[in-house]
Amino acid sequence: MSEKILVVDDERDIADLIEIYLKNEDYTVYKHYSAKEALKCIDNNEIDLAILDIMLPDINGFSICQKIREKYTYPIIMLTAKDEETDKITGLTLGADDYVTKPFRPLELVARVKAQLRRYHKYTLTPKQDAQSAILTYKKLSLNTQTYECTLNGESIPLTPTEFSILRILLENQGIVVSLENLFHSVWKDEYYSKNSSTITVHIRHLREKLKDTSEKPKYIKTIWGVGYKIG
Repeated sequence: MSEKILVVDDERDIADLIEIYLKNEDYTVYKHYSAKEALKCIDNNEIDLAILDIMLPDINGFSICQKIREKYTYPIIMLTAKDEETDKITGLTLGADDYVTKPFRPLELVARVKAQLRRYHKYTLTPKQDAQSAILTYKKLSLNTQTYECTLNGESIPLTPTEFSILRILLENQGIVVSLENLFHSVWKDEYYSKNSSTITVHIRHLREKLKDTSEKPKYIKTIWGVGYKIG
């Protein structure tokens, strides 16, 4: 069964080009040129991944991203025409998993789609492992790698697949500093991330907010400046 991908871009040539490349990989594509059409599609169809342009004529891509994150955890890739950190960080802060700056190479976008879907399916499938070894804990934080549940003080903490992967790696390496490079490789498996730390930084910030943690006096995620992050 082919994965279903939502593509939203008011530049028809770009949307059509993305559709061609994705269909060549046997994906089912829901293509829309406006946000209103896209929102209807989101409500009426099962989606596995969304590709959202930021600059749309009616509602911007950030708003669509927010709407999706209110209900769903599937990956979101943002398209931006400007190579600005502000747009990228805003998208990641609102729950996007990745971003691509225009102009882009279609094959690179396809590669990122595949990487996101691999991680998403790994996140949503229940692995076969010992129930006791599936639970990672630190203080009052608990992460179940079998049911993909996270709790803090007994209360459930909703995590995106990317946030879950980062937290899992840090908990599996308690007391050890995980470098940015190793964190990139472990989560994304893609070399093109290795030279950009803003992606990890924003996801760490998101995790801290959900864990009611701070960078100044961290109870859980500690920043080791110039190196990476650790728990414990």
